[in-house]
Amino acid sequence: MSSAAQQAEISTSIDGPDLKIVATQASVVARQFLTRGTPAYKRASFALFLSGFSTFSLLYCVQPLMPIFAHDFSVSPAASSLSLSLSTGFLAFAIFCAAAVSEGFGRRSLMFVSLMGAALCTIACSLVPNWHLLLVIRALEGFLLGGVPAVAMTYLAEEIDPRGLGASMGLYIAGNAFGGMAGRVVTGAIAEYLSWRPALAAVGVLGLLTAIGFMLLLPPSRNFVPRKDFNAGFHLKAWLGHVRNPALPLLFTIGFLAMGAFVTVYNYAGFRLVAAPFNLTQTELGLIFTAYLFGIAASWAAGSLGDRVGHFAVMRAGILIAAAGAAVTLSSSLPLIILGIVLVTIGFFATHSVASALVGRLARDTKGHASSLYLLAYYLGSSIAGSLGGYFWLADGWSAVVTFILVLLAGCLVAALGVARLASR
Repeated sequence: MSSAAQQAEISTSIDGPDLKIVATQASVVARQFLTRGTPAYKRASFALFLSGFSTFSLLYCVQPLMPIFAHDFSVSPAASSLSLSLSTGFLAFAIFCAAAVSEGFGRRSLMFVSLMGAALCTIACSLVPNWHLLLVIRALEGFLLGGVPAVAMTYLAEEIDPRGLGASMGLYIAGNAFGGMAGRVVTGAIAEYLSWRPALAAVGVLGLLTAIGFMLLLPPSRNFVPRKDFNAGFHLKAWLGHVRNPALPLLFTIGFLAMGAFVTVYNYAGFRLVAAPFNLTQTELGLIFTAYLFGIAASWAAGSLGDRVGHFAVMRAGILIAAAGAAVTLSSSLPLIILGIVLVTIGFFATHSVASALVGRLARDTKGHASSLYLLAYYLGSSIAGSLGGYFWLADGWSAVVTFILVLLAGCLVAALGVARLASR
């Protein structure tokens, strides 16, 4: 681009309060960032909050319904967990596809299609006549939802002024956690007074509304340049490079094991608590998921504390807190069981927050590819371990489930010690 053309581009791009110019040393490059405090920035941040809320409310709304599924469809607890495990498993693999598709299809459009499709799938689940069709639709829903987490962070990184990126990213993650909590609480409450079908329908309709709100609020991409070609060799080389980095596979292992332990607690605690001697109602069971509020606070605190005392120390502490919480749930006292679930939640969110941040710090280049590998391991942990826990439940009840969880967390701690040792070198 000629100097005159550069100047013309800059003079055009500075019109309006929402834009900021970034100049590189090599050449003058106009970037139209959304700056903090402007209306466009606020719309984008809230739109991404809605996308996170919708994604995780749709994904996890079936978790408190697993005991009902087991009864109504005459399936085992392990089989009932497939309503979530299949979704998270297909979501894990969809992340790779979505990242590539968004390069040609567009960030905003792909996220909207994903959210609308997933909401319609949830409504369809409320109408299914049999268990196997429900599982097929839930698998499709997970695949569709992969288009949101894979693209949302990329949109933020491309469009938001770096000085305001932390706040908008934090709001997006808060939307994830709040949606995961709300989806569980809403379905639990509605299922008690009506049935699981109206509960899923309500969450699906809410998903449609949030998808429409997302599309209306999110500003079109200003810095995204569509790519018509897809270089598979480049992506494969990038992923293999991260696998060969000795520290990163240990972080991927932490994501897999920590998420597996966390989901196992929430998947099967419901089976224990709706039975004697606790006999919790679906509403009471759903309210236990408000423990996520502690997780939201733990995520923020872990990042701040890690800057002061060291991220590896905070990650180890998070794992130990989760293990202590799992052990506390062995109690026969309901308040202590709830305390244990809260501790598991705090420990998991602290561990996940630090581990996901360390992936970006320890990846030498193509950090997006490293993050996609972490997310793959993270959601596979939810899918695989979340279902395996059901066999331990059938074998010897909650004590066997806790044993399984503690084994996962022990492996997590070994991996954390290993990555700290490698990073120190």
